[in-house]
Amino acid sequence: MQAKQTTNLAITNTAKRYFGITVQVRQMVGEALPISHTGTAYVFLSHKKQLYALIQAQSNYTLGDVKRIITRMGLKAEHYLPPAAQPSYFDDFAAERFRETYPGRTPHTEDDLRFFKTLAPYNPALVAISEVKHGEIKQFDASSPSQWRPAATFMYRRMPTS
Repeated sequence: MQAKQTTNLAITNTAKRYFGITVQVRQMVGEALPISHTGTAYVFLSHKKQLYALIQAQSNYTLGDVKRIITRMGLKAEHYLPPAAQPSYFDDFAAERFRETYPGRTPHTEDDLRFFKTLAPYNPALVAISEVKHGEIKQFDASSPSQWRPAATFMYRRMPTS
């Protein structure tokens, strides 16, 4: 019981410190799921019934890495939360890299920045989840043929509202 409370408190503190949002854990769906040799993910339901995935690793992850991991876990991302006090973090990073790569040019469309956004450092990562595909959350397993195996069964789909 105490370990559960400690984990919930650590998640709440991480969300507040790195992302500037207050999240209270209602239900832990997947705790310390391995996502690579050095990374773990915590999948939890907040008190507002929003599903989140918190990803932490010893190695440096980028937004592209996190997107790939979320997909392989069988999750569909609704929103990748930027670091606290930097709401346009991914756009700013992409525009800066674009200007470094193509001096003298300015990005005009979202398509110009799409690739450069995936290069933005993103560790820890907090992702709002819109759907659990096929009702299974997967974890990394090096001994499995596909390197991913089911870790938890959880049905979730967030209906978009207008």
